[in-house]
Amino acid sequence: MAETTPKLLEREYIIPLKKSYLKGPRYERTSKAIKTIKKFIARHMKVEDRDTSKVKLDPYFNNEIWFRGKTNPPTKVKVKAVKEGGIVSVGFVEIPDRVKFAKARHDKFHKETQKGASPKPEEEKPEEKSEGERKEETEKEQAVAVQREMQAKQKANVEKHTIRKKAPQIRRLAMKK
Repeated sequence: MAETTPKLLEREYIIPLKKSYLKGPRYERTSKAIKTIKKFIARHMKVEDRDTSKVKLDPYFNNEIWFRGKTNPPTKVKVKAVKEGGIVSVGFVEIPDRVKFAKARHDKFHKETQKGASPKPEEEKPEEKSEGERKEETEKEQAVAVQREMQAKQKANVEKHTIRKKAPQIRRLAMKK
């Protein structure tokens, strides 16, 4: 039997949002618009059981909807929906300039971190040291350890002799009768 590959379905829609978001309170308009987009795409792309959790919005597209705040979403939106298997991803038809800039900045930032992490420089082998150098290092380490112990003792002594004040108690005169 032949294997079935997931179908790739791509469509463009202009989704009217104004009628739907005017039905709710002002402070929920943009979230209502997002829900409307998901319902519209689920209905028109024939998502199984019209499950809106299978409709995924592009993060840049979502930010663009929220750009003008929660009380003033766009009245209509032009979207591109791509269905792969059972999941539909929604994004821009024409990407606005500010979104292009944001994507470029994001990609640049993440490429630099990947560049720095992926190529590992060869580790240099430590050169073998002579007996005199080894003795000097051990002496230095011992001297540092002794000095740390002395500092810890001095600090403990100072803390021991400091007077700790009690927290002032708040008197509520109005409550007494």
